[in-house]
Amino acid sequence: MKLEGKKVGFVMTGSFCTFKTTIPQMKRIIEEGAEVVPIMSFNAYDLDTKFGKANDFIKEIQEITGKEIIHSIPEAEPIGPKRMTDIMIIAPCTGNTIAKLVNGITDTPATMAANANLF
Repeated sequence: MKLEGKKVGFVMTGSFCTFKTTIPQMKRIIEEGAEVVPIMSFNAYDLDTKFGKANDFIKEIQEITGKEIIHSIPEAEPIGPKRMTDIMIIAPCTGNTIAKLVNGITDTPATMAANANLF
């Protein structure tokens, strides 16, 4: 798939142990010519863990993408109606987020972004 000129929504959920391998994928997508719209779940945006501090991840992602991270439901809600993305990647995607998506639960920025992109 050619990514040049595409807007890619890149959603990160709370699987913190994989952030250090996921973030370089964001860089690759940008190197292939896509614009990345960064989105994080509440937990991914707010929690510090043994794998790193939230503010460090936020800073790195914002430097890579040149954009503020969408991290609230009101910020994520316009993604679908405004056609803000062409494709949505959820990586890492926790089991909790997968279960919510399967059951149509939209109670985090991650699930709002994914569900909004369907329409």
